[in-house]
Amino acid sequence: MMITMELVGIFFFAVAGSLMAARRGFDILGSVFLGGVCGLGGGVVRDLILNQAPATFQNPVYFTPAILAALCVYALTPSVQRLHRLILVFDAGGLALFSMTGTLKALDNGVNPVTAILLGVITAVGGGLLRDVISNVTPDLFNPGDIYAIPAILGAALSALAWHLEIFQPAVAIAIGSTTFLLRLCALRFNWRIPMAAGHWYRQQSPPPMGGPQRHF
Repeated sequence: MMITMELVGIFFFAVAGSLMAARRGFDILGSVFLGGVCGLGGGVVRDLILNQAPATFQNPVYFTPAILAALCVYALTPSVQRLHRLILVFDAGGLALFSMTGTLKALDNGVNPVTAILLGVITAVGGGLLRDVISNVTPDLFNPGDIYAIPAILGAALSALAWHLEIFQPAVAIAIGSTTFLLRLCALRFNWRIPMAAGHWYRQQSPPPMGGPQRHF
């Protein structure tokens, strides 16, 4: 189940990366590369922190979803104007799956629950962060008008709880993934946000934060 979840999560994130490549006018090789970075980046960082050889480089099957994602985007993308919404949807799906798989892999390697949750969040947000940096856009993680890490934290925490209660079964995984996915979409739809780093008094005296447009869904 873990490998299946990881492969599906890689595909979702890779589609989001390939859609971003299409939106930025990259060629097909750029699409494969950006999709691979988005789909595999978080897992590679997680494995390096766990002091393991990244699973991506041990099993070539992990590269397959990135290639399939680029081909699907090349063949099926309806129009560039609609790409932004598709990127957000597939990114939310990858976020939900990777917050679970990253946490579970850390727990299976004997990591304490708090650190496991942190690694789950890193796995979930790492690929999207690298994708946005390479694409020269404001990363969702740092967008003041959006919440990106909160759904990942929730998914990772619920996964750790289910693992310790020994109830992490396919039905529970679907419930946790759906909750994380829906929270992310609701945050986009209703423009939910968390407090700024500085207080209200400081924002009144300071220029507005730099960044991209609001991520409305």
